[in-house]
Amino acid sequence: MLYECWRQIARARPGEIALSEFPSGRRWTFAGLAQRVEKLPASSPPVLFPQGHSAEFIFDVLRAWRDHQVLCPLEVGQAQPGLPVPPQPAVHLKLTSATTGPARAVSFTAGQLAADADNIVATMGLRAEWPNLGVISLAHSYGFSNLVLPLLLQGIPLVIVASPLPEIIRRAVENLPDLTLAAVPALWRTWHETGAIPPQTRLAISAGAPLSSALEREVFQARGLKIHNLYGSTECGSIAYDATATPRADDACVGAPLRNVTLSADDAGCLRVASRAVGQGYWPEPEGALGGGIFQTSDLCEFRAGLVFLRGRLGDQINIAGRKVSPAGIEQALSAHPAVRECLVFGVPSQDADRSEIIVAAVAVREAIVVGELKQFLLARLPAWQVPREWRFVDSLAENRRGKISRAEWRRRFLAVD
Repeated sequence: MLYECWRQIARARPGEIALSEFPSGRRWTFAGLAQRVEKLPASSPPVLFPQGHSAEFIFDVLRAWRDHQVLCPLEVGQAQPGLPVPPQPAVHLKLTSATTGPARAVSFTAGQLAADADNIVATMGLRAEWPNLGVISLAHSYGFSNLVLPLLLQGIPLVIVASPLPEIIRRAVENLPDLTLAAVPALWRTWHETGAIPPQTRLAISAGAPLSSALEREVFQARGLKIHNLYGSTECGSIAYDATATPRADDACVGAPLRNVTLSADDAGCLRVASRAVGQGYWPEPEGALGGGIFQTSDLCEFRAGLVFLRGRLGDQINIAGRKVSPAGIEQALSAHPAVRECLVFGVPSQDADRSEIIVAAVAVREAIVVGELKQFLLARLPAWQVPREWRFVDSLAENRRGKISRAEWRRRFLAVD
């Protein structure tokens, strides 16, 4: 199914540029890319593991589709997992981001991958005349869904850029009249601060980690460019998208459900996703949270005026003497202080048995400030019991390779020092 869809795209637009690389200068028309893949020798292993950030990744995807192999994309330097081959109709495995325990993946059928691409293009309005600038990982679920599938199943051209460094970005876009740029918040911040956001960006997308409304406003005020927040998951692809023309006022808002995606809340208040793009299930050990077109997340949610608001994760809730609080709400209040550049809040065990946990805030600041001022700022916005008791000033909140800040990792660091 997938390979035939690709061949239809290639036949419909043979002379148009489909794929190019910077700085190598290599490029292929749709017909040229199709011919290049047809000449590749047959591949016999039941699972193919494309890797890297180049055109070869795209070649491997098409070869796997052609030869009816299961595809399992890998990040650069990632070892091949010891997973059994999933039975048909599975054609694709996305590895989960878990760092402990045995390797685990999510299996997808061809129809589920195609549905994700359909939802993305229909909701975001990707256009063939606005090629995707490929700076994020092609192997990650975000990059595969937003860059690879739109190219091969929807005919959205892709320009693969070797590095997201500001100077490389400036050079890569010199001859592009218009483009779509999908990135993670850390890249948007770096490009904004160095003046490297391409002026010909027609559609700006941010996913992989929460995008702060403060950064969104800064970019909009400085450049008139709206960064559209995208919320998704490995298990089901894209979930919600902020299609509005102006910056969000609330960090918790992740936009409206994508087309053909239905959202609801379970009894615990956690988000439930239903769509044709939801994966078959976890592999090799299935779990009840995923399957039958439904993915049950652990994200606490609220629905208002057709929009989705995330209120933290069920497992991240901090227990203060029997009262539960989501760290996301505290982070949102703290981020409103002009001196706070970024922050992370988490709970750690308390020596006072009656309290259960205490709240810790790790804060990176723009200017010197004392803890007392931050506490008073929060006391005007939150109940006293939600104000952090422990504070750590840091240079930055380092992100992992997927562009996410790990609350568990910062909790571990805090406990190791203390």
